[in-house]
Amino acid sequence: MNYQHLKQLIEEHKVIHLCGIGGVSMRALARLLQQMGATVQGSDRDHSPAVAMLRRQDITVYIGHSAQQLGNAALVIRTAAVPDSNPEIEEAHRRGLPVLERAQAWGLLMQGYNHALCVAGTHGKTSTTSMLTEVLLCAHMDPTVMVGGELPMIGGSLRIGAKDLFVAEACEYRNSFLSFLPTIAILLNIERDHLDFFSSTDDIIHSFHRFACLVPEKEGLVVANGEDPHVEKAVTGCNRRIIRFGLEPRWDVYPQNVEVNLGYYSFDIICFGEFYCRATLQVPGEHNMKNALAAAAACHALGVSGKAFAAGLGGYTGVGRRFERKGTFQGAVIYDDYAHHPDEIIATLKTAKSMGYDRVICVFQPHTYSRTQSLFEEFAKALSYADIAVLTEIYAARETNVNHISSKSLADRIPGAVFTPTLPEAAEFIRRQARPGDLIFTMGAGDIYKLFDMLPHEEV
Repeated sequence: MNYQHLKQLIEEHKVIHLCGIGGVSMRALARLLQQMGATVQGSDRDHSPAVAMLRRQDITVYIGHSAQQLGNAALVIRTAAVPDSNPEIEEAHRRGLPVLERAQAWGLLMQGYNHALCVAGTHGKTSTTSMLTEVLLCAHMDPTVMVGGELPMIGGSLRIGAKDLFVAEACEYRNSFLSFLPTIAILLNIERDHLDFFSSTDDIIHSFHRFACLVPEKEGLVVANGEDPHVEKAVTGCNRRIIRFGLEPRWDVYPQNVEVNLGYYSFDIICFGEFYCRATLQVPGEHNMKNALAAAAACHALGVSGKAFAAGLGGYTGVGRRFERKGTFQGAVIYDDYAHHPDEIIATLKTAKSMGYDRVICVFQPHTYSRTQSLFEEFAKALSYADIAVLTEIYAARETNVNHISSKSLADRIPGAVFTPTLPEAAEFIRRQARPGDLIFTMGAGDIYKLFDMLPHEEV
């Protein structure tokens, strides 16, 4: 299927069925297709607030999967987690219907825009995409946005704007981002992850190299983290214009006159030797300063003024599940964070330790057996940054526990750590421990966020 074929289906109001419609990116895709004119329906494994939201928007959503639910669909779109053995996919193949993966559909839709700004990296994609959104709106550029979290300013994960600029996260898992068509590609960082798919770090770097080379040779731009050796390998041999950002003056974009107040950064941004703006972040952590530098490099190239950049960045207060302050319990402040890779955990916990709290307690739910096993020692080191690490059992997601690994082994490796297999057990531990002066994290990419509602809390 090509863009013209997809455009024709949409313009003729054909039925497009989304298998796994409740995911963040899939439900955003459903809304965009509906707004463009398609008749959208879908299915998901379970009821969820996302399913309820879609139904309120007149999108039919079935719970569970069956062949009959395709109805008179002309196209099926699925998430990468939906296998060929899914009955809806089997039925689509039997009928000879086109079947696209989610990333392929997004890539086709990007062809309808003059510019596509795609943010890639092992960490920081959602935060940087959200920063860019705030800035571009402040600069009156009216972007269409697909972000992997809930951004308050746009009321969710999708903003439908004009046809000039598309801003999107670009995920490397299963090489999804290779279906995109960026005109500007941002490479924030590259670390070992998703080793259930990638064979090695070099395999990951190779995929990022292919992603960077997707931008057009003449007009395209790659924004690269100059301080990440894996990113440097990824852009080596990529015959494209490259802007490098980093903390040192040798890079094209870097900070000057940095001030830190309880984890929050203010700094001058220098672009190609000239003052761009004075930035003050409303989200903590050095990693967010780096994300802001990446955003500044792209915005400078797009012609956004320093004044608009500073104003937009100053209005960015975070996105759902990224160092998100939830409320208080027994005088302790509770935050929720999506961090599920050791480097993300270290960045988050180091930031928390700089914020003046007496103790940092991290309730962590590892995400997938393969990641926990392949990065076992890295997780042990990262979680040691907490004053108290509490581990629940591993969230399986798409996997089965073929190697019989448990969070208990990880807890045993961390001094002073506690293993509480279930969320109710973790909540009971927090009830006994929490006191004024504590910062408590619920952390992970699974359903650990539900722990907050198990405590008699006071919300923000």
